[in-house]
Amino acid sequence: GAPSGFGRPVPPPQTGWERLSELWQRDELQRYPEETVTLVKAAFTAGVAGWLYGGLPAFLSARRAFIAGSHGELFQNRADAVQSAHRAGLRSFIRYGWRWSWRVTAFVTIFNMVSTGLSVYRDKTTISNFAAAGGFTGALFRMNLGLQGLAGGMVFGTAFGIPAGALLMVLHSLAGETLQEKRSRERRELYERKLAEWQSRLSVTEVLGEAENTKGG
Repeated sequence: GAPSGFGRPVPPPQTGWERLSELWQRDELQRYPEETVTLVKAAFTAGVAGWLYGGLPAFLSARRAFIAGSHGELFQNRADAVQSAHRAGLRSFIRYGWRWSWRVTAFVTIFNMVSTGLSVYRDKTTISNFAAAGGFTGALFRMNLGLQGLAGGMVFGTAFGIPAGALLMVLHSLAGETLQEKRSRERRELYERKLAEWQSRLSVTEVLGEAENTKGG
C-alpha cells in the first residue's frame, strides 16, 4: 500500500474564509504570510512616526518654555541649565509622543487589518476595500462622540482611505503585482509543484508494485 502522508496535495484555499484563516498560519519554513508581516511592520512604523510627530514639537516647545521661565532660577553652571532644559523637553517628548504613538498605531493597524482582510477575502485589491477600511476605522475612533462624531469619523476615514489606497495600488503596479496576486501565484505554483511530485512518486510506486507482482507470479 501507499506510505502514510502519501495523499494527494491539498489544493489552494478556494473560499474567502479559508484565505483569511491562512493569514495566521505558518508555512513549511515556519514563516508567516507576507501580508501578516507587512501588518506588523506598518504598525511599528506608524508607532515611531506618531511618536516623532507628537514628541518632537512637544520637546522643542517645553524646552523653550523652560528657558523662558527659568531666568530667575539659580544653576550651578551653564551645563546644569542646559541639562535641566533637556530634561524638561524629554519629559514632554515621552508624554506627548506616547499619546500620538498609540493613536496612530491603532488607527493604521485597524485600517490595514480591515483593508487586508477585505482584499484577502475577495481575492482582489480595489479602492473600495481601502475606502471601507478608512470609513470603518474613522467611525470606530469617533463613535464616543455620538452619531455626529460617528458620521464625521466615517467621512474623514473614507477621505483618508481612498488616496492612501490609490497610493498603495500605484506602488503595487510598479512592483508588477499586488500582495494578493503574488500570494495566489505562489499558492498555485506550490500546489502544481507538489502535485507533480506526488504524481511522480505515485508512478514510481505503481511501477514497483507491478514489478513485485510479476516477480511473485
